[in-house]
Amino acid sequence: MTGRHTDVPIHPIVSPWGRFGLYTFFIDAEQPAIVDTGIATSPAEGMAPALDKLGRRLEDVRWILLTHGHIDHIGGAHALWEATGRRARVVIHDADAPLLRSRQAHVDDYLTGRGRYLNDPDGAAKITAAAEAVISGELEPTMLVRGGETISLGGGAEISVHSIPGHTPGSVAYVLEGQNAAFVGDAVQVHGAANGFPGYTDPDAYRDSLAYLREQIRPEKLYLGHPYRRADGTAYGVELDRDQAAEALRESSDIEQGVRGAAHRCLCHGLLDTDSVYSPYAPVADDLGYTGDPTLEPSPFFTTLHGYRTQFSHQH
Repeated sequence: MTGRHTDVPIHPIVSPWGRFGLYTFFIDAEQPAIVDTGIATSPAEGMAPALDKLGRRLEDVRWILLTHGHIDHIGGAHALWEATGRRARVVIHDADAPLLRSRQAHVDDYLTGRGRYLNDPDGAAKITAAAEAVISGELEPTMLVRGGETISLGGGAEISVHSIPGHTPGSVAYVLEGQNAAFVGDAVQVHGAANGFPGYTDPDAYRDSLAYLREQIRPEKLYLGHPYRRADGTAYGVELDRDQAAEALRESSDIEQGVRGAAHRCLCHGLLDTDSVYSPYAPVADDLGYTGDPTLEPSPFFTTLHGYRTQFSHQH
């Protein structure tokens, strides 16, 4: 932690996307930073008007900090980078960098994971079209991180980088030191967002990362990539205070434990293909009382269950 400091203002910014809003965060430091970038239209439609109200401009941004490589977090990165006169430094974890460099990487990610369960012959074409539409451009990052780095935003404001894999292999937390404000993207899922199911590709890593955030970081402020939901369906905001952060982290761990148990019971009995929309994991949905639509992108139900299937198969 740094010594004497003045709190750096943090401004959540919402950008439109269909029925949902996409959240980015503006850190109003000497060298201003944007955490996550929404989709291709987000810099112009969400960030620019919000920054204008703060007396700032897109051109002022000097750091683009990406929590992970999913389409709704890196889609606006190239457009924002261009708007800064290509002066902003673009930061992402090494493991998720392929998703920033290549639209095709998103299609490959779909085909090797959730796509195998969705039985949609047009699935790859839809992901290809989505990547073309909402990713503003393929981009080589300026700075690759793996956790343990420190980024100076000037004026004594420092960001520490922490590897918190699980949601994706390259998920990171950016922690504004002194304020202990943690930007975690989608690494704290609680009960998931609109689909009502938590999404992560590596269950063991997800569980360990939640424990790390809860026990090591213990954030005073926790900034989430989406308004994730409690058990009763009510949404957390995207800016959580210390008590809310502790609750969200604890609940996320409890939910993971429940999903793990249901997945283990299902996989131990062997997978059966049925007519169920949840096939071959229908027993998991029954066990957990999950009634959401598992085919809606980003299909967290199948992403997560495939993660347990992969993990358990490696353990036996």
